[in-house]
Amino acid sequence: MDKFRMIFRFLQSNQEPFMNGICSIMALASAQMYSAFDFNCPCLPGYNVAYSAGVLLAPPLVPFPLGLVMNNNVSMLAEEWKRPLGRRAKDPAVLRCAFCSMAQRALIAPVVWVAVTLLDGKCFLCAFCTAVPVTMLGNGSLAPGLPPPELARLLARVPCPEVYDGDWLLAHEVAVPYLRCISQALGWSFVLLTTLLAFVVRSVRPCFTQATFLKSKYWSHYIDTEHKLFDETCTEHAKAFAKVCIQQFFKAMIHDLELGHGHGALAAVPAGSAAPTATDGANEKREKLRGITDQGTMNGLLTRWYECKPPLRLSPEEPLVGNGWAGGGSQPSRKEVATYFSKV
Repeated sequence: MDKFRMIFRFLQSNQEPFMNGICSIMALASAQMYSAFDFNCPCLPGYNVAYSAGVLLAPPLVPFPLGLVMNNNVSMLAEEWKRPLGRRAKDPAVLRCAFCSMAQRALIAPVVWVAVTLLDGKCFLCAFCTAVPVTMLGNGSLAPGLPPPELARLLARVPCPEVYDGDWLLAHEVAVPYLRCISQALGWSFVLLTTLLAFVVRSVRPCFTQATFLKSKYWSHYIDTEHKLFDETCTEHAKAFAKVCIQQFFKAMIHDLELGHGHGALAAVPAGSAAPTATDGANEKREKLRGITDQGTMNGLLTRWYECKPPLRLSPEEPLVGNGWAGGGSQPSRKEVATYFSKV
């Protein structure tokens, strides 16, 4: 169990490289899924485009929300977005910065799927086979004599060589390389465009809005760190609270057994030097409880933290009083005492 706890802490401390690795694995998995996917074009005029659009756009909808869900900052971002205003203002720029950072990683796998699909060419071939210029690539003298529905039905069978019977109008060996060439050109253009866009977002944008970028990045890190530290503090408090409750339970059980057995075997055990150690341990656990020793007080504290977080202002002239707000409420009066010494 300790090994898993150490691994979990290591992943939390190295969350950004870990998420980059997860997104890269998802990107490779999406490419591998496409290579294992059996693409079967229906070869019908009314279904080719719909089937191809579904294959191109529907699968990327799965890894994108999956990449967002696997990011630990999603809960932090949702909590910060939905929390009441309280005495701490919400900065939309900070929320946008955190969401853009998560969305950029989650978009890697969908982008890889779209790029691999276009570079393969099967999807584009199935979708646009009816738009092949027959007059330029085939027997243009016979094309005007065919009705448009018959021509569309004939061209829709181009991706299916086993049922295609229009070689007299357009050779299959001519139409397929033509459409795949266009698809690969679009695929490489898509890769180049996304690469340039990522470069602009990651490198060029901070140069024009450096101050805003630094502020958003700092407070985004602050919210994330505050969320982690609060969870760690609550975990430490819950552990100390549970230990004290268990110790009290066993102490009460021992007392009942002593009363029931008339100080028999339990009373015969000498209370040596272990009692002060146990007492010191109990005092240490109670110190970790920070004065919160019942369920109602703890629930009220958690509700208070959610509804009215402390302001982001640390001032030694205005110490934290009352519920933790700087300068909130009346300050306790200080008594000044003067002492005079006289030589006798």
